[in-house]
Amino acid sequence: MSDPRSYPDRPFLAVSAAIFRDGKVLIVQRARSPGRGIYTLPGGGVELGETLEQAAIRETLEETGLTIAPVALAGHRDVVIRDPGGRVARHFVVMCFAARWIAGEPAPSEELSEARWRDPAEIATLKTTEGLAEIVAAAARLLAAAA
Repeated sequence: MSDPRSYPDRPFLAVSAAIFRDGKVLIVQRARSPGRGIYTLPGGGVELGETLEQAAIRETLEETGLTIAPVALAGHRDVVIRDPGGRVARHFVVMCFAARWIAGEPAPSEELSEARWRDPAEIATLKTTEGLAEIVAAAARLLAAAA
């Protein structure tokens, strides 16, 4: 069976979460392509009937084992991957949440080769998804304002 997200006829909606705990943010490294070896935030596709918040909670729990509380949207990213011929191979619209850690310890999974709490300043030293540092900074501001 082919992956409907490959060479789609429409964008797919996804979520991610900038999860903070004691001033650090959870950064994960993807274990599978596309994006293998890239550092990013945990997240994934929104399922039919799910709210964005529910999807962020579920995806984070599935990928990392953490329970979180989404606080507010921190921004969005358009992820458009084209093949060498210029055709759209993948297209995601990712809604990124600022979130607080509630429980659990991050652990790698079949989707993640690494999951670690990092100082937000470390992001600049990593190979990340586009705009990750800006989303993390926006999330930190939102969480500080909500405290």
